Amino acid sequence: MRKIKLTSLLMFFVVWILSGCNRKQKNEIVIGVSMLSLQAEFVVNVKDAMEASAKEKNIKLIITDAQLTAEKQVQQIETFISQKVDAIILNPCEVEASSPAVDKARAAGIPIINVNSETKSAPDAFVGSRDEEAGEIAMEQLAKSINYSGNIVIMDGNMGQAAQIKRSKGAMNVVAKYPNLKIIAEQTAQWDRAKAMTLMENWIQSYGSKINAVFAQNDEMGMGALQALEQANMKSKIVLVSVDAIADALQAVKAGRLNATVYQDAKGQGEGAIDLALKLIKKEKLDKNETFIPFKLVTIENVNDFLKK
Repeated sequence: MRKIKLTSLLMFFVVWILSGCNRKQKNEIVIGVSMLSLQAEFVVNVKDAMEASAKEKNIKLIITDAQLTAEKQVQQIETFISQKVDAIILNPCEVEASSPAVDKARAAGIPIINVNSETKSAPDAFVGSRDEEAGEIAMEQLAKSINYSGNIVIMDGNMGQAAQIKRSKGAMNVVAKYPNLKIIAEQTAQWDRAKAMTLMENWIQSYGSKINAVFAQNDEMGMGALQALEQANMKSKIVLVSVDAIADALQAVKAGRLNATVYQDAKGQGEGAIDLALKLIKKEKLDKNETFIPFKLVTIENVNDFLKK
């Protein structure tokens, strides 16, 4: 009996200590962060930039991975609200389905900042880039590379996410300008390298030499498509352009394997989200509640400039 009491007492102290670790310290600033997928290198780069900035400013981050699931993301925001965090940074999975996360945070009076991607519901602030611009830059470069005539396949990101919707829109704006460009296939590979490789293999089987160019809406998919094309000995005949300028893609551009990528500033977005969150926590007036960082085309001619960043 005495042993049982001692064990119970020990368990009580363990729970008490652990609960103390999760308890917000006095004057400590805590920000909850929900990222759409930590399997994607660009998203990880944004997270790393936030962590570095938060460390400099002595801010505690609670980072969660929504794994491309809007429902899970909404649950994560509900947990942040119950934890009474000082602010929330949301990297939305979907425009529509992630919007309740924004609504719930605002109803609770907790500042919420969207980073990199948008929701239908308006957050308190946003930092990212105009995804239509990425689609336009990539498709213009692709069109130029095939002399504005040929068959194109497009790899979409996660359907319903702002980047997927707007990069498609930007690309199609360019296609509409050139009557000799034709989209022969468009399908999602969900921002995923392995899924993109499989999709490209299927397209090679279905269309073969009819394909003149590939637009992948991010570099993860671009690198998957590149691997499939190289294994089929078809890359020399097909132009491939993608978006984000992650490390692998920059090296592939430098080696002449990837025709181009479009640089998106992960560091600027991550640091910007922390800065906006801190201003909102301190109830400082924002100069503007939307910050857009321009995309930049990366080719073999200027790739070394981006490898230094």
